[in-house]
Amino acid sequence: MMHVVFNEPDIDVMSKAIALDDSLFGEIIIIRDDYAVGPLNDIYTAEGSANRLDWWHAVLLGGDYNNLIAEGKVNDGLAVETIKEKLDEDKNEVLWIWAAQNKHDVCGYYWLMSQLQAYQGRVYILYLNNLPFINEKGNIFYPNWLSQILPREFIKAKKLARTISSSEFEVDADEWNKICTEAKLIRLLEGGKKLIQKEIDFYDAGLIQYITHEYQKAHKIINQFLSKNKETTGDAFLLWRLKYILQDESYEVLGEQKSMKDFEIRKNSAA
Repeated sequence: MMHVVFNEPDIDVMSKAIALDDSLFGEIIIIRDDYAVGPLNDIYTAEGSANRLDWWHAVLLGGDYNNLIAEGKVNDGLAVETIKEKLDEDKNEVLWIWAAQNKHDVCGYYWLMSQLQAYQGRVYILYLNNLPFINEKGNIFYPNWLSQILPREFIKAKKLARTISSSEFEVDADEWNKICTEAKLIRLLEGGKKLIQKEIDFYDAGLIQYITHEYQKAHKIINQFLSKNKETTGDAFLLWRLKYILQDESYEVLGEQKSMKDFEIRKNSAA
């Protein structure tokens, strides 16, 4: 058995769940890229993959996560090859894809499953969509991320595992292909597995509302956005957009525009 997750914190909670239930024993594989942002055109070709890598390099350049590209930590193509090799080597091997109701996981699901149609009947989905769980205080809640679920609750969730049907392999792959060819860079989860797309500046207005006439560190503005806005995305992407916004003369900057704690921002006093 192999388990796929889409976020680093998911690895820890999944490992603890496996320790509680031997029937879940298996390798945990993570898909690290955030397919809810960035270019997807020809994503399964060498050229399309290279274009996406170049885009991420531009986004991360000089920021807090500049090292991710240089160190090659994100290599989802290799992860998929590993999955296929294991499925080919052992005909009894199966893959469980774990996804919570958020755009990051759902986009990852689409990207991954579209490459696994040859293994129909051996690829399972556990989509924890609008499902109640019990938290540490014994209260019912609806998690947005797998890492919010207690390890013991995964043992209950495993009962929801089902194979991805032939119609899903066809319909979901077609839907993802349509999304990939629309040439928009922001994807949002509208409900269920339905994604909608927005332009690259979708989050800009939300960031701007936290820029005041007093100097604030960039990380404070980004953290306010992340804690207060309904639709959010990764802080690396937000830092990149914030730097773009600051090209406008309506803002003043103190410090070098590198990492989030390196510079401060305020509205131009003359604005």
